[in-house]
Parts: sequence; C-alpha cells; structure tokens
Amino acid sequence: MREINPENIDHFQTELKGASAEEVVEFAAQNLQSPLFSTSLGQEDQVITDLIAKGKHTIPIFTLDTGRLFPETYTLIAETEEKLGLKIKLAFPDAAEVEQMVAKEGIDLFRKSIEARKRCCGVRKVKPLKRFLGTSTGWICGLRRDQSPTRTEMHAVEWDAGNCIPKFNPLIDWTLEDVQQYLKDNQVPYNPLHDQGFISIGCACCTRAIQPGEDLRSGRWWWENPEQKECGLHSH
Repeated sequence: MREINPENIDHFQTELKGASAEEVVEFAAQNLQSPLFSTSLGQEDQVITDLIAKGKHTIPIFTLDTGRLFPETYTLIAETEEKLGLKIKLAFPDAAEVEQMVAKEGIDLFRKSIEARKRCCGVRKVKPLKRFLGTSTGWICGLRRDQSPTRTEMHAVEWDAGNCIPKFNPLIDWTLEDVQQYLKDNQVPYNPLHDQGFISIGCACCTRAIQPGEDLRSGRWWWENPEQKECGLHSH
C-alpha cells in the first residue's frame, strides 16, 4: 500500500491522469486499507457499483438515506443488490437531530435560504457521511467534471480536507453519454426517473426533471444559482 496525503496528492493526480475507471477503482482497492464507496444510486454510481462487483473488490458500499428519497430510489437498492449480488448499507441521519431541526425551522426549511438548505443537507447527509467515513482510509464516489461548474477542476483523486482522507473519482473524465452507454451495454439496473428527465437525483423535495438545453444539475435546488449547488459532501 502507498500512503496518500495532502503533501503528495499532486503526484497521485498526475499518476492517475487518463487512467480508466477500472484502474482507478483497482488503485483505490489496492492502496487503501479500508476503502468505502458512497453511492447516491445515480447513473454514475451504478456504473461504479457494477465495476466493484465485476472486480470482486471487498469495498463496502453505503448510501445516505435522508428520509426524503424517491420511492424509485428505494426500489433500485433492492434491484441492485439482487442483480449484482452485493449489499448496500443505509446511513441514516440522527433522528433526534432531524426532529429538532424540523420542529424549529419547518419540514421544508431548505426553501427559506441557502443557509437553511445547507443546514438540512448537513443534518441529513453530511453528518451521516462523516460518521461512516470516520472508519475509512479513503472513499470512492461518482463525480464527473461536466456535471456542474463546481466540479470542472476536479481530478481522479482529490484530498478531502473535510474528512482528512483521499477521495477517488473513477468517472471524472466520463460524459453522461459514456455512463448511459455502459449501463445499457452491461444491463445494469438504474432509476427509471432518469428516463423521465431526472438526470441528477437526490431528495424528492429538492429534485425536478430538467428541460432540453438545461445544465445537468439544474434539476437540483433549481431555485439557487449553479455555483451554489453543492450540499457539502463534495466541497472543493
């Protein structure tokens, strides 16, 4: 195993530049003592889940259950487990903290301001993620450069300063067409909402279908400006 830290992250970014998705997943599996894969069950993450299954990597997979996901997302969890022969663990937010937040600010506080929306994401997503990553030496996720303006400068491996571990992005150079073609060619299950114009799928209350010509993540928190559309999981 090779140590990855903030001082040498640029070296590994250069080493993995142009690497295939399979090679990035393999690198993470071989060089991290306890890697984790955080899946949102989106199209990109379904590709990575399939790569982990095909490579027979012992990389635990988990997803964040905010309590406000689409029914189709829950169905996809069961379908994926059965088709690929693996388990996806659910990470839940602290129930008492959710109750307190909703009692104080309302069930739809995220529409009141950017700060309120980030508080909601913090309780329902960021804190559960940190709890899971606290036992990990690095994590894998499905970011791509062309998903949003906030991700254009990202690499196949980043240093996640918030969690003090490296973060691997195997699909960083892929296009949406690459992702969709992989799912079709390999018959990987995916969320049927994607066929209805939902490209980036999160909580049901914060996600809508996009119109032709709109940015890929314009359906997420559509009342905010594009450069603000991060929940805190992937700050860069």
